[in-house]
Amino acid sequence: MGPSNPTLTWEGDVGGYVSMIDQTRLPQELLYVAIRDKEAMWDAIQRLVIRGAPAIGVAAAYGVVLGAQEFEGSDVHLFQKHVRSVMDYLATSRPTAVNLFWALERMRTRLKALDGQDPRDQKAALFLESCLIHQEDKAICAELGRVGAQLVESGDTLLTHCNAGALATGGSGTALSVMFHAHEEGRRFRVFVDETRPLLQGSRLTAWELMQAGINATLICDNMAAHAMKTQGITRIFVGADRIAANGDACNKIGTYGVAIAAQAHNIPFYIVAPKSTFDLSLSTGAEIPIEERASEEITAFYGHRCAPEDVQTWSPAFDVTPHQLITGIVTEKGLISPLSPEAIEETLNS
Repeated sequence: MGPSNPTLTWEGDVGGYVSMIDQTRLPQELLYVAIRDKEAMWDAIQRLVIRGAPAIGVAAAYGVVLGAQEFEGSDVHLFQKHVRSVMDYLATSRPTAVNLFWALERMRTRLKALDGQDPRDQKAALFLESCLIHQEDKAICAELGRVGAQLVESGDTLLTHCNAGALATGGSGTALSVMFHAHEEGRRFRVFVDETRPLLQGSRLTAWELMQAGINATLICDNMAAHAMKTQGITRIFVGADRIAANGDACNKIGTYGVAIAAQAHNIPFYIVAPKSTFDLSLSTGAEIPIEERASEEITAFYGHRCAPEDVQTWSPAFDVTPHQLITGIVTEKGLISPLSPEAIEETLNS
């Protein structure tokens, strides 16, 4: 479903490398880059060559394998120490997307179970675990699409913010998977796409993905969303998430909170679409979610051209948190959670 170009693939066997789309070059150029070591993976995650919570998780798992490749020798304990340091290093690449830490913790658990085995066998087992994480994400994306598509009807006018498509995952996406699935089932609808400042993930990536899939997409500026809800007959809103607290508060790309407020004012259902791995049940509310701040150049310059006074002060949070009271429901691979409550979330995720 959706665009036919995979966001990332592993090339070769345990000694191979990662090939991924350089998302900073889209839509002008579809370019795959080779990631062959942990430093290159860290840089790719930090610079948004790859982005989107599930995709970052898959990339991090593969990054562990790339780091493990560097170890030479047969000392079991030194190998374990080396790989743990690789995981700690990759964890510093981005602070907000919980899938990064979820994937690294899963690889850490697998590593612990391998203690005592020959490093060559450990490398092979870690490689298989990373491949499994990727394959599971593909299946989860498909299930998110199936569950969420039941909420879409022919004639709908949808709205989405940022990019939650195949480019953000190891599969067909989260919020956009819903649209891809509904479209393949024969329903026809229109989608308004927020451009998403400051890095234009909506215009560069979401509009491109929807058009590739043959879905009717209309690009708008972020500050047009409320007006579009008032005048364009928006019927439903679907967005992704980077971390969801135990009470349903959802962190997503900056601007999502404003979209949710406008949706409530216009009585439009507002849905989050995210896998189980995006939930962080250790956090009781969204106030505990760390919010990444980006470099000032991302808002003082536009595609390399200065568009603000020199030395102007900036504040550039990459994400905001939408309170659960503004969210109609959360689409997960385990089903739709609606209405939201800590009890309903825990029951659904454990089902």
